[in-house]
Amino acid sequence: MPDRDRGAILVTGGAGYIGSHACKALALAGYQPVAYDNLIYGHDWAVSWGPLERGDIADGERLRGVLRKYRPAAVMHFAAFAYVGESVADPAKYYRNNVCGTLELLDAMRAEGIDRLVLSSTCATYGEPVQVPVREDHPQRPINPYGRTKRMIEQAMQDYASAYGLRGVALRYFNAAGADPDGAIGEDHDPETHLIPLVLDAASGRRPSITVFGDDYGTPDGTCIRDYIHVSDLAYAHVLALRHLDERAGFSAFNLGNGQGFSVKEVIASASAVTGRQIPVEVGPRRAGDPPRLVGDASRIRDELGWAPRWASLDAIIETAWRWHGSKV
Repeated sequence: MPDRDRGAILVTGGAGYIGSHACKALALAGYQPVAYDNLIYGHDWAVSWGPLERGDIADGERLRGVLRKYRPAAVMHFAAFAYVGESVADPAKYYRNNVCGTLELLDAMRAEGIDRLVLSSTCATYGEPVQVPVREDHPQRPINPYGRTKRMIEQAMQDYASAYGLRGVALRYFNAAGADPDGAIGEDHDPETHLIPLVLDAASGRRPSITVFGDDYGTPDGTCIRDYIHVSDLAYAHVLALRHLDERAGFSAFNLGNGQGFSVKEVIASASAVTGRQIPVEVGPRRAGDPPRLVGDASRIRDELGWAPRWASLDAIIETAWRWHGSKV
């Protein structure tokens, strides 16, 4: 049970993978999360810690009505389309939803006198890394429409902060992974594109094998290295960012990552150890735009907000994902 009532927080995309975990973290911290979701990708069963208001971020009138109803102290914004390949094939969909929808949200907040926003952003705003680990002052040169939409949203937040007094934090995720340690919620995308659930699908026999896209990179085992952060650690960072807005005006950005990288082969080996199963592997060609190594430097959020991952080991992250994965059988 929450320790005390801190008021309502509107969570756009609150029925999705990360948004639902943020709702639980908010409830545990004493807030009332209000999930706002159109349920295109979200799930009503994932909303368990507060009310669900069905609506689209492009619907300014609906947004204003929900804001008037609950009078939230702040908004956490997770509602976005997030498939990189789809963004390349259909950029209009991404600019319309991610950018135009966020402007509707920002204007609804202004109209209702709500000045605090925590944004779900992404390391995709950096583009191809020129230095690793990636720091927040790394140049932001996104290479796909998805990353560009998130960069535009961050810029809009900075401009709204300067002109209208918005208090905003952008949290730039690396690879969110794992599931609620209590097994209440977890990752359930359609289509699924993330490595860990795909590997667990292969372990459980739901797919015949896992494809490794390139094994000839200049890394220790030849496969790409990525930074995985447990979704519950990520959710808790949003609560800390919310508290940060009580103390600091303007716009801030923080990386969210483990600070260490794991290769595709290491993920497969860990999943095999956790599940006790052999995982069939096929090697395919490299994918365009896949950097060999992508690891974040999260020292700023550690130093300024006191955040640190609790589930830092790859085995621990995959173990929570496997328990959730098995619960869906």
